[in-house]
Amino acid sequence: MNHNHSGTLKTKRSRRELKHAGFARRAAAEGMVLLKNDRLLPLELPMSIALFGGGAVRTVKGGIGSGDVNNRESISIYRGLKTAGAVITSEDWLTDYENRYEAARTGWKEKVLEAARHVENPFDAYSANPFSMPEGRKIMPEDLGNASAAVYVISRIAGEGKDRRKIEGDYYLSKKEWEDILDLDRAGIPIVLLLNVGAPIELTDVLQRAGNIKAVLNISLPGQEGGHAAADVLFGRAAPGGRLTATWARHYEDYPSADSFGYLNGNLETEEYREGIYVGYRYFDSFGIQPLFPFGYGLSYTDFSIEYEGLQRTERGMDITVTVKNTGKMYSGREVVQVYVTPPQTGCAKEYQRLVGFAKTNTLKPQEKQTLMISVDQSDLAGYSEQLRAWFMEAGTYGIWIGNHSASLQLAELFTVHKQTILEHAKGSCQPNAVMEEPGIAEFAKNKAGEWLLTAEEQKIPVSSFIPREERERIYQISPAEEPSAAELIPLLYGNITQGAGTLGSAGIRVPGSAGETTEALEEKYGIRTLIMADGPAGLRLRQSYEVDRKTNSVYGVGVLGALENGFLEEAEHHENADTYYQYCTAFPVGTALAQSWDTDLMREFGEAVAAEMQEFHVDLWLAPGMNIHRNPLCGRNFEYYSEDPFLSGMMAASVTTGVQSHRGCGVTIKHFSCNNQEDNRMGVNICVSERALREIYLRGFEIAVKRSKPIAMMSSYNLVNGVHAANSKALCTAIAREEWGFEGVIMSDWNTTVPENGSVPWQCIAAGNDIIMPGNHKDAENICEAYEQGKLSEETIRCSAGRILKMIQRLSDQGKECS
Repeated sequence: MNHNHSGTLKTKRSRRELKHAGFARRAAAEGMVLLKNDRLLPLELPMSIALFGGGAVRTVKGGIGSGDVNNRESISIYRGLKTAGAVITSEDWLTDYENRYEAARTGWKEKVLEAARHVENPFDAYSANPFSMPEGRKIMPEDLGNASAAVYVISRIAGEGKDRRKIEGDYYLSKKEWEDILDLDRAGIPIVLLLNVGAPIELTDVLQRAGNIKAVLNISLPGQEGGHAAADVLFGRAAPGGRLTATWARHYEDYPSADSFGYLNGNLETEEYREGIYVGYRYFDSFGIQPLFPFGYGLSYTDFSIEYEGLQRTERGMDITVTVKNTGKMYSGREVVQVYVTPPQTGCAKEYQRLVGFAKTNTLKPQEKQTLMISVDQSDLAGYSEQLRAWFMEAGTYGIWIGNHSASLQLAELFTVHKQTILEHAKGSCQPNAVMEEPGIAEFAKNKAGEWLLTAEEQKIPVSSFIPREERERIYQISPAEEPSAAELIPLLYGNITQGAGTLGSAGIRVPGSAGETTEALEEKYGIRTLIMADGPAGLRLRQSYEVDRKTNSVYGVGVLGALENGFLEEAEHHENADTYYQYCTAFPVGTALAQSWDTDLMREFGEAVAAEMQEFHVDLWLAPGMNIHRNPLCGRNFEYYSEDPFLSGMMAASVTTGVQSHRGCGVTIKHFSCNNQEDNRMGVNICVSERALREIYLRGFEIAVKRSKPIAMMSSYNLVNGVHAANSKALCTAIAREEWGFEGVIMSDWNTTVPENGSVPWQCIAAGNDIIMPGNHKDAENICEAYEQGKLSEETIRCSAGRILKMIQRLSDQGKECS
């Protein structure tokens, strides 16, 4: 392998590409969620299908921005169905749509390029003007032909830098989508809706009006093999194994943050999380709001029974045993068993129930059984008290519920905590400046609790005693750098600025298209090498190809726009006497799609696949997994994140982290720490949130990932949290992450967090424990040096941050590199 340049001179698909394409296909199918099936699916081959919708020929593989992947090729729904053997009756409609799409892309390109001339960072022009799928022509009777079913694909594009909009064609169906679906409905043909979307859209009215919609399959943003995976599920070659990781409301107004989210409240400077802990299903279940599709929901082609076998107390919680049986007669499938706890509905306000454990079966044949053991940790049963400044378990009776989604639960057992017990004291505080009015005790949840306690008594549900144990204190090891001098160590505290690159997609020099690098200033004198970072979280985002001058061995660069959309916006110039290197990375399903598998083994396998590509392309740090909370469906970047639930998010991230870091020389960067739950004004919005909600909802997933998988790095978010930029928050970066959780890795900033006039202050990043400012610029260097000279930034603080960075470099370097 050539070690001077990343990638290969060969254009032929490698064995790694083929292997990872196969995994991407399997993972996509595992994450697809069957939301409705009125005896239509699976379809039988051979079959004639009328296929419509923009996503049919231009299936959206993922989101835009840093979460994109410049892969070799993506498989559309159309191609997937054709390859599977389906006869498509609507070829003329699809050809016409392809022409409309190409024309729309050309117009969009011109619009972005024009906007880029008027902004400092071209990426801002790109993110402010996301591409919208054009409308197709009217569906004609001849498009249906002799089709036995119609498949209609609804697609949405979203991404970094801009939130979705509560308008037709985004959260709501467009007028054309309504027209198409109602035309198909009137034709009397059974309809399959394929939802090629990264977050919920509103479907309630169309499902009520169009009675011939017999099946709804959420394929999400399924990565490069999405078309093949969708065909596998539609034709029964793979069972739909996914379950929702976010609640789909009947109407947008049902979400607790509906009116106040982002641009809708007219104030992008401040976002108040007035719903407190009531996010997602915690809100719907506590206040009796009926969703369209509940959290954890998903159908299979078969049916399952779940039988509770018992509970056994462990040192730190309990083990719950269940037996799952495929009770169907025709199809194999997998079931997801979910365990929830209902805390005592006394004292302070609490959610009615919360997820505390889950497990997925193997593929079970008809009438086959499997016994699962689900471990529940006591920390996941606890709540946070702002008065006690501690995690605690309240005295009272708790219910353990088991089912396959949040609205299907059966009471399995009760346990009683006889005395309020503090599990862990806080060492940091991150309280809002002003008191916010949050929802009080949910009377619906309180009344419901009274009902199930009576039912438990009547049914003689077992009651056991539970004695919580105080958590062991985690000791954070401080290892300050002993040498070189403090002044020489300062370049470690910001990214490599020797080339002057400072924008998304062009800050990495040694691996073209990588996101950035640590400094090279200490390489020659001290042998401290540079680390290469690449974006995620649906794979590695590198340039698909680049040219190298044969005489000078130097790389021909491209601008920011050239690193996006596979070079569509800014085509690379071709040079004589140059070699072309190819970096074909795999576009895996997006974070939400992967998490919808509810399969921790699959997530670890995904991490291992990413690590293999990191080794192949000489990448040290993957800027993923993304694990912010789905607070509101309009967040433009929700597709990158796992769930509305922090426990599920933490478990998914821990599994991916374990997979990546099991490979030598590979590390993850969990992000964005914390409360990066909207994209509009993401660099300046002040998130006002109670400390309880912050810890129980928005930090909890990070805490689980840190404690379970020891990620090498973490990325702070752009936004302010209770008046302080996350990268400048000592409470977040030091007191909570390190002193409470025992995080020993490096914390880096998100890209250009110090650039805006009111952005993070460089030297205060270091003082807070945000060790590296990325991608680094001369003003960062000057500000830190000046603060050190003036005594505002101590030598000890510099050495502590540098020590963590050196330890990370040493860890990744000692493990060595494998080349695929």
